[in-house]
Amino acid sequence: MKDVRELFPGASRRIYLDAGVTGLLPAPVRSAVERVLDDCTTGASVKDDLLAMVERTRARFAELIGADADEVAVTKNVSEGLNLFASSLPWERGDNVVLCPELEHPNNVYLWYNLRTLRGIEVREVAPDDGRVPVERMAAAIDRRTRVVTCPHISFSPGFITDLPLLTRAAHAHEALVLLDAAQSVGAIHCDVRTLGVDAMVTATQKSMLALYGIGFLWIRRSLAAQLTPAFVARYGIDLGAGAHETALGSTGGELVFKQGAKRFDLGNYNYVGIAAAEAALDLLLSLGVKEVEAHVRGLGARLADGLADAGLPVVGGRSGPHRAHIVAVGASGGGRHYTADDPRMNALYRHLGEHGVKLSIRQGVLRFGCGLWNNMADIDRVTELSRTFVA
Repeated sequence: MKDVRELFPGASRRIYLDAGVTGLLPAPVRSAVERVLDDCTTGASVKDDLLAMVERTRARFAELIGADADEVAVTKNVSEGLNLFASSLPWERGDNVVLCPELEHPNNVYLWYNLRTLRGIEVREVAPDDGRVPVERMAAAIDRRTRVVTCPHISFSPGFITDLPLLTRAAHAHEALVLLDAAQSVGAIHCDVRTLGVDAMVTATQKSMLALYGIGFLWIRRSLAAQLTPAFVARYGIDLGAGAHETALGSTGGELVFKQGAKRFDLGNYNYVGIAAAEAALDLLLSLGVKEVEAHVRGLGARLADGLADAGLPVVGGRSGPHRAHIVAVGASGGGRHYTADDPRMNALYRHLGEHGVKLSIRQGVLRFGCGLWNNMADIDRVTELSRTFVA
């Protein structure tokens, strides 16, 4: 990945280990954005060309996750994808959703509380298992009234990979659906939706997908999507037939004909600047091969976890292992807030690393290092050296 690093100008300015928040933007992605802005500036922008770019991007994302293009809806972000999916389900009072709130991003918690108020559902909360998604206890909480089981593919903190097979088997045995938040995983590790066995998945492009805020994707298994009626509708989710202009109302007599699959969840005009960035980023990821990207970032994560453990720091989850992808956390998980830790020593280490040009985050009381495609082993060894000096 040596030559790839040269595509990221920011990688030479600091040691950027904050992929859990946003990734660094590669030069080809910036160039794609600038082309769209140039067309807007000069009046050369053509709507049909922009819509064609949307469809190319949809197809590229589908290729990345092993899906078909009509199973993918374009959203603004993960939160919108979660809400679009959840609000389309035929909830009945007394149905339940099973989740582990402490390991979820809040935006995969709020909507369930809201549905509890609006639709009378039960929110079954399961406590984490030492920083891990408690798949066995979640599986035990599923019953015949469970409509959805939801979890992160990789938790945003402390960043462990969820062991999905047990959970999906238990959910499907009770005819419950599995909704996966893949915000931290798509672009960093191989995410084949057929292999994962989930029913719906959401993600966004600003992290390991190497693009911008304001674009996300919602994948829904085709046979499931065909059964769903969106709670929110707009022009691009309605099928008016070939050749119909986007402003045409059609002559359906008020009967809505939705587009095939998940495309029915597309709403109004798209974030075309964000789409341009996503298309270029997807081209890069697909050209490199997502399995090769995964090997690179997981190798960095393993080296960092082991190096920080050797330095005497409390690495959450211990040394490298199959539970770890590209995120490494240090401290007491849950011991603090998003910007500070309860342990003064962890706050001091955060400041020490920042003063030496290392960019990272604090989430749920732990220092969170997120390795990216742009990083190399020299970055990891430098962070390990700085941490060892701090401990000494």
